[in-house]
Parts: sequence; structure tokens; C-alpha cells
Amino acid sequence: MQYTSHEANKLLNQMKEQYALLLAREMQSRTFLASLGEDPETVRPKYDYAKTQELLDSLASQIRKVKHALNVFNTTTVVPEFQMTVDEMLVFIPQLTAKKAKLSDMRGYLPKQREISVSRTSNIVDYRYVNYDLDMVEEDYTQVSELLAKAQLALDKVNNTYTLEIQ
Repeated sequence: MQYTSHEANKLLNQMKEQYALLLAREMQSRTFLASLGEDPETVRPKYDYAKTQELLDSLASQIRKVKHALNVFNTTTVVPEFQMTVDEMLVFIPQLTAKKAKLSDMRGYLPKQREISVSRTSNIVDYRYVNYDLDMVEEDYTQVSELLAKAQLALDKVNNTYTLEIQ
């Protein structure tokens, strides 16, 4: 069956949730307590070991197939605007995000800023000076922000339009 990457990821998340729910239900019903003198059959929860294991194994197999199809898609599908695979873009975007955060921090400094020390009892005043060109940082920040937005949109376009086969 054909899915977009976005649809396949949603399917994968649903399967993982189903798997986790089935495990949780198994945990609650595979053992039980009965008080002394109480008939255990009246409090025994419904649990079928064989059926539960079959369902868990089936879901695990489906999860592997979807995950594999996504991995193949990510390593072979090229995002045209960047000439990078989806897999590379998934590394590139966090790199850009980290660079943007660093530049945001750097552009927030004043050229000369008084440093306040809580533990100091002397009358000496310290100043912190930037050791870079603030205008250049501002320009780089703008470029990185625009590139990041472009990269995210390009990846979203591929993830929502290109399809992969999941059997």
C-alpha cells in the first residue's frame, strides 16, 4: 500500500501506541490477587497468553516493516531544493536550529555591558565586551533563519507528497 512519509509516521506511532497499550493490559491481567478464602475464579481477569503473544508479535512485525520502509525512504529520497536525502535533512535541520539558537544568543549582547558580581565587595566595575561584529551576527542570523524555514518547508513538501510502499 502507498503512503506518504507523513502518513507512514502517523501509522507507525499508532502501531507503537497499540503495542504499548497491549503490553500495559497484559501487565494488568497476567497475574492477579485473591484474598484468602476468596474463590480465585471470581476475580480472575480475562487473559489469553497465546493470543496476547500472537498479537504482540504481529504488531512488532508490522512496526518493523513500516520502520524499515521509512528508513529506506529517508536514505534514498532526495529533497530537490537541497540535493540532500531526507536522512541528511533530518541531521541538517537540527544543526541549523542549533546555529540559529547560538546566533540568537550572540545578537542579544550589547557591545559593552556592565558585569554584575554578587559575591564581589570591592568598588571595581567589570565590563563585558563583544569580540565580534554584531552586524555580521545579525546578518548571519537572518540568513540561517531563512535557510531553516526553507529547509523545513522543503522537507515537509517531500514528506507530504512523495510516497513509499509498505506491504
